[in-house]
Amino acid sequence: MTADHGDDSIRPFEVAVDRDDVSDLRTRLERTRWPDQLPDAGWEYGAELTYLQDVCEYWREDFDWAAFEDRLNEFEQYVTEIDGQRLHFYHVRSPEPDATPLVLSHGWPGSVAEFLDVLGPLADPAAHGGDPADAFHVVAPSLPGFGFSGPTSERGYDVPRVADDVAELMDRLGYDRYVAQGGDWGALVTALLGANYPDRVDAIHTNMLFLNPSSLEAEDPTELLDEQGWADYEATAEFRDGETAYHEIQATKPQSLAYGLSDSPAGLAGWILEKFRTWSDCDGDLDSHVDRDRLLDNLSVYWLTGTINSSMRLYYETDVGAATPDAVDVPTGHARYPAEVYRTPRAWAAEVYDIRHWNEMPAGGHFAAMEVPEPFVDDLRTFVGEFG
Repeated sequence: MTADHGDDSIRPFEVAVDRDDVSDLRTRLERTRWPDQLPDAGWEYGAELTYLQDVCEYWREDFDWAAFEDRLNEFEQYVTEIDGQRLHFYHVRSPEPDATPLVLSHGWPGSVAEFLDVLGPLADPAAHGGDPADAFHVVAPSLPGFGFSGPTSERGYDVPRVADDVAELMDRLGYDRYVAQGGDWGALVTALLGANYPDRVDAIHTNMLFLNPSSLEAEDPTELLDEQGWADYEATAEFRDGETAYHEIQATKPQSLAYGLSDSPAGLAGWILEKFRTWSDCDGDLDSHVDRDRLLDNLSVYWLTGTINSSMRLYYETDVGAATPDAVDVPTGHARYPAEVYRTPRAWAAEVYDIRHWNEMPAGGHFAAMEVPEPFVDDLRTFVGEFG
């Protein structure tokens, strides 16, 4: 698909929080009508009431909005228009002239705020105790429909279209060769970049690996599985059976859900933070694993930009089976985090991807760049150093 450039200028961007928006948020949080909860229910039925009340009280009374702005404005940001859609992105140029161009793609219910702790070490390793030879010029977009890119406004904005927008962005920035990295939806964006733009994408690195088992050459793909592969297959099947109601709702009736989540910040917090607790390597204690301000950075991006509906709509628009490539022939690195909820067996991955690097990580989950930024950076550096 050829992108309709529209206004293809690249304009500086800075996060500035409207104080009226903060006042409105605080009023809504103060007036939250809380549901009941069964005694000793814990998290079994979803977000636990006492925890969520505590988080919302902190968000209302103690969250530092000036510090939020400072964190999000630490690195240079821009907006442009691609395919009729506003696109926000960080562009962190390395001081090292021979740095490798890198594009990072997030997923749901994350945002570009997931990457705030890795942008500096990736772009300027020397300033963070690393080797200057490992430097990257980092591009990190807010995917269309997410955060400061704003809502999408027409049908058909699926993940393949998002991947084409990311490719156009890298071209517009003058990067004719680059490496791509991603998790969650960003992993599918990354796989599509590798599959569809092999003349420009030198390699990909992912936290998840999308594939269609039915596309594998074996008549019965399970025959390819060793003991670890079976464990991965069964763990993913268990997750799909018990934890993917969110996917079914967002892929069928996202608009109905969006009314509540767009109107109630407590509702939005309950929907998103339950996923962070379930999908992170936190052993049930999210606050001890990820700083609460970081969690609220991500949540506040959704609230302030009004993009929860369009972010969920990506599930409706995307036919995952049709979107997933049958072959990705560029060098591929995979970091397997122990709490990752989607675990692709290595034997299956090797049938679809050109696996050059597979690392069983010691800690971390679905939101690796936020949960364990240093191991995330180290593994990405290691992979790019190996194939380069």
